[in-house]
Amino acid sequence: MINWEEALRVRALTRGLLGVAGFLVVWELFGRSGLVRSEFLPPPSVVAVELVKLLGDEAFLRDVIATVLALLIAVGLSVGIAVPLGLVLGSVASVRHATRAVVEFLRPIPSVAMIPLAIVVLGIGPETKITLAVYAAIWPILFNTIYALDELDPLLVETARAFGTGRARVLVSVALPSALPFVLTGIRLAATTSLVVVVSVELLEGGSGGLGQFIAIARSGSGRMDIVLAGTVVAGVIGYLLNEGLERAQRRWVGWSSVTGGRS
Repeated sequence: MINWEEALRVRALTRGLLGVAGFLVVWELFGRSGLVRSEFLPPPSVVAVELVKLLGDEAFLRDVIATVLALLIAVGLSVGIAVPLGLVLGSVASVRHATRAVVEFLRPIPSVAMIPLAIVVLGIGPETKITLAVYAAIWPILFNTIYALDELDPLLVETARAFGTGRARVLVSVALPSALPFVLTGIRLAATTSLVVVVSVELLEGGSGGLGQFIAIARSGSGRMDIVLAGTVVAGVIGYLLNEGLERAQRRWVGWSSVTGGRS
């Protein structure tokens, strides 16, 4: 019996690999065409050689670990803050209306614009990039949780309350499971946003280690664009693997839901 879902996944993967291969071929040809100096845009074959060397470099691997750890901590803290807050704001109308102006004021502020303030308050270190990444990642999870509660069937809540279930228990046993597909989508969005912020802060701040600082040193020191691009590729691979892992978890845990997107 043909598994159509698996066949569609294989087809999508094949198309994705063909797209990546086509991009690399075009990049290679353009990089060797002489239209752009190779030191400014080295071809992928040169970047790949440098990338292999870096994967055996202990200092580089420490930078990768520093970025990944900061990313995981930021996402974990964001979930721990945004999900409970979203459940409260989504279920208590008075609190939601009272905090709406503050939330709408804070949400558009870019995390990168707060780097100077964060350095003054927190100093130069992992705390700065983690704090700013948490700030950026909270919003997709928070608004997806609130949106999920807006879509919650009132009959489920009324049935639970008819059996004497308290408000807190309703939130945990009824609202949260129903909101889970939206929450997981928010976490996927938040994870990629966190990665961008973490690397950006490392790039601009320095002093806290990580891929961003590695790229900044490679760019400003010897000006080796092959090393810069190799570090950038690693950051992209981390983002892809993180998103793919979360997407697979979402399909496995809430495969019954058709939710694939949400609000941010």
